[in-house]
Amino acid sequence: MRRVVLLATLGALVLPGTAAAARYAVGIEQGACFRAVADRVRVATGGQVSSLYPLRALVVRAPSVAGVGRVRGVTYVERLRSRRLAFVPNDPLATKQWWLTADHAFDFWPNGLPTLAPVSVGVIDSGIDAGHPEFQGRIAAMQSFIGDDPTDVTDEEGHGTFVAGEIAAATDNGQGIAGMGLSAQLVVAKVVRSDGSISLDAEARAIRWAVDEGARVINLSIGGVRDPLDSRVDSYSPLEQAAVDYAEDHGVLVVAAVGNGDQAPSMPWNYASYPAALPHVLGVSALSPDGSIPAFSNRDAFFNDIAAPGDQMISTFPRTLTDHPPPCADQGYSTCAGPDYRDAEGTSFAAPQVSAAAALLLAVRPGLAPEQVSAVLERSAADLTPATGCPRCTPGRDGLSGFGRLDVSAALAAVAGTPPAADRYETNDDAGTRAYILYGRVRNVVATLDFWDDQIDVYRIKLQAGQRLWASLRGPAGTDTNLALWRPGTARVEGLSPQVQANRVTQSVRAGPNESFSYRAVRGGWYFVEVKLGTPGSGGYALRLVKSPLPVG
Repeated sequence: MRRVVLLATLGALVLPGTAAAARYAVGIEQGACFRAVADRVRVATGGQVSSLYPLRALVVRAPSVAGVGRVRGVTYVERLRSRRLAFVPNDPLATKQWWLTADHAFDFWPNGLPTLAPVSVGVIDSGIDAGHPEFQGRIAAMQSFIGDDPTDVTDEEGHGTFVAGEIAAATDNGQGIAGMGLSAQLVVAKVVRSDGSISLDAEARAIRWAVDEGARVINLSIGGVRDPLDSRVDSYSPLEQAAVDYAEDHGVLVVAAVGNGDQAPSMPWNYASYPAALPHVLGVSALSPDGSIPAFSNRDAFFNDIAAPGDQMISTFPRTLTDHPPPCADQGYSTCAGPDYRDAEGTSFAAPQVSAAAALLLAVRPGLAPEQVSAVLERSAADLTPATGCPRCTPGRDGLSGFGRLDVSAALAAVAGTPPAADRYETNDDAGTRAYILYGRVRNVVATLDFWDDQIDVYRIKLQAGQRLWASLRGPAGTDTNLALWRPGTARVEGLSPQVQANRVTQSVRAGPNESFSYRAVRGGWYFVEVKLGTPGSGGYALRLVKSPLPVG
């Protein structure tokens, strides 16, 4: 569709030239999305457009258009050559899946669903009803990490089957619901015990197993409370962190629910749960049908990355848990479940949609790295603001909705172009064994940083006593990027305690993205070079490290 720039005038918008001879849809562009507002716009003879919106509401950034150029205070219209309807699956319960429309789940393929390469998705949860008709041919591997029988993945709770259905229930098969991950193959790990608790050891082993079984995406609709102000409540686990790092190191994206306030000390709760609050994990908050963020969805300025529908949800459910009086027509679906899962709510049910979207991106572009998939999903999300129904959301990234609402169609369109750069050095987020080892006297490193997902990179280099190191950095444009060197034996490069800070031997103190330092080693050993993004932003950086020859005078 041809886009034409409109010049803003007092009380009206005017189409340039003779363009008004055709029908147009006037709208607002938000990222990759175009929201039509034609019902509030009238196009008069001669091209004058009267709007019921304040003109400022229609003023957005506009690309240069031949013959018009870039103009202050502009929007544009889109010529309606033809209107394509979105694909609608024939699954009878799909009409109750309001999030399929909200997520633009199938809009990228208006003429019918494509045949895509299979992508394995790990579901670390309460098990699955493996004999459910919706999962025929959709389960690649199953294992239990609780009890004595590793083959018993029976879902006695319903949570895992619910999550699995959102991702991989058969679509357009004329029965039940429509899953969003069209070619998703499930790798199911049962970790939830009969009392509803989850052993961290079981979770960590399940994550590693799912990776080894070939999962490209792992969904964790589970979590433990995070409270950085109270260590007695905070549930951070190095074991969980190591398992998540293992997944990232093997090219697997981990998606996790940010957690629910009714499971935290208070509601709403201002911190995402673990593992959503770990680096590189894509944290997902919930969204209500009216576009607002429900009170139960945890807030977090850093670790809440994206929002997806998580209220008034339906999905598959274990048939043994729906086969009870009174009679219910939709056996095997949550519409026949008990009150906890009928019209279910929770961030647990928002995360699977993002996992399914990630699987679609990988089906289209199998070579994408986890950080590329995460970046595409975040940057293609539709911003949530009061104008879109979220009264407390602010323009741009915020603690309630992250980058905004999941938009599957926009994400697929984005990967059709040039995706963000990959970073082969991950997961190098701290000192110690997590730092990436660099050998050689001269090293040039090209990598990426993201203020919210990957704020710190650390490299380990060996210096002899008396040897000098020169370090220079070109960080992402428009940011304040920091460069520091830490002494041998440093375990962590974060923290304000005197013990932590005492391990830093030198740093660059310039403002802006470009930094450098020179340091002569007092003693030999493995030092740590830290690159940190100090202000919001993201992008690539170039780091150059040069060690002086030995011996040094």
